[in-house]
Amino acid sequence: MNSHAWFAGNLAAVASHLSLVDGRPYAGETLRMAEGEDKAWQRIYGPFEPLTPMELRDLMRGFERPWWIVGGYAMEAFTGIEREHEDIDMCIFVEDVQAFRAHLEPRYHLWSNDGGTFRFFDDKHPEPLAPLTQIWVREHAGAPWIIDCILNPSVDGAWQNKRDRDHVAPLDEVTWVANDGIRYLHPEIALFFKAGSDRATQQWDWEVAYPLLSERQRAWLERELERRRAGLTQHA
Repeated sequence: MNSHAWFAGNLAAVASHLSLVDGRPYAGETLRMAEGEDKAWQRIYGPFEPLTPMELRDLMRGFERPWWIVGGYAMEAFTGIEREHEDIDMCIFVEDVQAFRAHLEPRYHLWSNDGGTFRFFDDKHPEPLAPLTQIWVREHAGAPWIIDCILNPSVDGAWQNKRDRDHVAPLDEVTWVANDGIRYLHPEIALFFKAGSDRATQQWDWEVAYPLLSERQRAWLERELERRRAGLTQHA
C-alpha cells in the first residue's frame, strides 16, 4: 500500500493532527508543540535552518563516499506526509570523516559534537571528539547550522546498527533510494532509533509511519524492540 492510499483509509485517526498544504497532508500544527523544547536549546547552541533533502543532495554532489538521510526526513520520504523539521540528519561512515571535510571545507565550518561538547575541526584537531558522534555544519559563527551529520559505524565496509552491533548488513539492504535520487534509511530502522523518545516529532513519526510498514518490516521492528527490552542489544 502506498502512503496516499493509507492516508485516505486512515483519515479519521489522524485528521485532528493534519492540515492540507498544496493538496498534501501536513503535520505542522501538531508539531509546533515541540517548538518550546527547541527555543531553550537554540539559546545555547544557536539556531538550525536545515537544508532540504534536495538542497543537501546538491551540496553533496561530487562526494564519492556513501551518505544517506535518517530521522524525520526519512520518515517524511516514506509516508509522503510533510511536517516541520528542526534539523536534517544525514549519515556517513565514520571512516569517511576526512573525505566529508575535504568536500565542505573551507566554505563551511565543521564542528565535532559529542553530546553537547563541541570542538572545531582544524589542522590541530582533524578527528572527531569520539568515533560515533556527530558533525554539525554551518558557514561561519554568525550563521545557522544547516546539517547534523551522524557518524555511523561499519564492519568491513558494511553498515552496522549503532544501537545493536550484531546487526550488520550491506548499505543497500538498510536504505532505499527515492525518486529524487536521495538515499534514505529504511523506516523500520528509523523507528527503532526513535523508540522510547517522548518528543512530539518522534511520537508523530511512529503514529504515521508504523501503519505503513509491511508485515516483514513490522516483524523485524517488533523483534528488535523485544531484543532491546530483554537486554540483548549492545551499542556499537
